[in-house]
Amino acid sequence: MIKRSLLLLAGVMATVPVLAGSAKAASDGAAIYNANCSVCHQAGGVGMPGQFPVLKGRIDKIASSPEGKTYLADVVLNGLHGPIQAGGVTYAGFMPSLKTLSDDDISAVLTYVASLGDTKPSPSFTADDIKTARATPKKGAELQAERNALNAAHPIP
Repeated sequence: MIKRSLLLLAGVMATVPVLAGSAKAASDGAAIYNANCSVCHQAGGVGMPGQFPVLKGRIDKIASSPEGKTYLADVVLNGLHGPIQAGGVTYAGFMPSLKTLSDDDISAVLTYVASLGDTKPSPSFTADDIKTARATPKKGAELQAERNALNAAHPIP
């Protein structure tokens, strides 16, 4: 009985590195999100009505186009100030820049938040995506223009 249990345990343990490697980015992204983003956007990206937009079920749709992925990276890196429409609700908020986070951390957070939607497979971000966005910082008006152009090409939910 003990030998059989040990064999079963060894078999399970042999698969853990494979599973852990594929889930690593999502779990790291969840931890980083919880430490940096959930105070406003709440656990699981459910948002706070009238104050902070819902991320769950929206970020995956925005990230489904290259322009959307760039916009999301730009928002996280540069912050976002002023009124926006999100999910049919107007928000007059302030999102601080998270540019002090590493490219790996930001890509993990965006990949995690994109995984909260219905798009399968969910869009993913790489550190190179963030590095590229970081190379061209954007200020408020530039970011708003980028959002407007994205919304015209691919309506932002």
